[in-house]
Amino acid sequence: MNRILSILLITFTMTISVSAQSLSPRQKHLATIAALEAGGNLTRLEPAIREALDGGVTINEIKEAFSQLYAYTGFPRSLNALGVLSKVLENSNGKWTEGKPWERPAEWDDAQKALQQGTEVQTKLSGRPFNYEFCPQNDYYLKAHLFGDIFAGNQLTAADREIVTVAALSALKGVAPQLAAHKAGAVNMGNTQEQVNELCRFLSENGLSQYDAAADACAGDWPKGNPNDAYAQYFTGNSHLSPIKPKNINGEGEKTVQDYANVTFEPGCRNNWHVHHGAHQILICVSGNGIYQEWGKPAIHLKAGDIIDIPEGAKHWHGATKDSWFQHLTTHVKVGGPESNEWLEPVNDEQYNEANKQQ
Repeated sequence: MNRILSILLITFTMTISVSAQSLSPRQKHLATIAALEAGGNLTRLEPAIREALDGGVTINEIKEAFSQLYAYTGFPRSLNALGVLSKVLENSNGKWTEGKPWERPAEWDDAQKALQQGTEVQTKLSGRPFNYEFCPQNDYYLKAHLFGDIFAGNQLTAADREIVTVAALSALKGVAPQLAAHKAGAVNMGNTQEQVNELCRFLSENGLSQYDAAADACAGDWPKGNPNDAYAQYFTGNSHLSPIKPKNINGEGEKTVQDYANVTFEPGCRNNWHVHHGAHQILICVSGNGIYQEWGKPAIHLKAGDIIDIPEGAKHWHGATKDSWFQHLTTHVKVGGPESNEWLEPVNDEQYNEANKQQ
């Protein structure tokens, strides 16, 4: 009996430990809507807000998250996100809970108290006293307003706020120093290192991060897009898709060149052998290192700036090399007759490994 109790105790302890090191569904919902707010992706934000509310995140918690993010992403994106939340709540008939009542922080009426508390919060987050003497204005704004006034709100814990901040900064390019600081600060404010690592993986796997190997590979303005789930059955490995349409053409008029898409391949990812009927496919490589191969011909290695014109009816495949992400734009040029894609067998490991060796 004692042995059984010991085993049960160990199992329970291990379960608690694993749980403490894992992101909760609630934290993932907060991270998702924060990243989408920062990226300005309002189309994807609306269903994400609904999922967050269905998942137990309260209305007031979402308001607080979007309000806090104005300090990191600007008022326009904060207000746009709150506008989407307001739209979601229209005619909801009380389906979702408001949550804990919002209370006006006492710090808002005591500037000295806000400055003192903000200084303490910033010191804890940074792991050391932080004084930005180069620009006293920003030093005061950070301490008194961001970490004082805003962090004094009663809807989110300090740990929650850093999950929200890391997610938002991950969705923005050009803020790597701030992201690194807040990833460390997220641990200082109560999250575990395992949770922060999981957060970064979660954001990358769901097309929410600008700070993974895909973004590093291009270091430019081509979007990574969302996981390419609709075509996943025709790929070995993970890919991402971002549709791109001409700005000067409205509607679906007759076009010689179809709309473009940016396809991102993770290292080792490639599509199946396939054939395009009724059209040439054009590949314009924009980042990383890739491979293109037609059936019975040597593989062609690709880098940014290379263009491939794939003949109609040619059996072929394309994807990333083993050790690099790869991005290309793709479009089609009609040559007459019905257009279709004929998906065939996967590129097996032997074929892929041989293609990687060829230069």
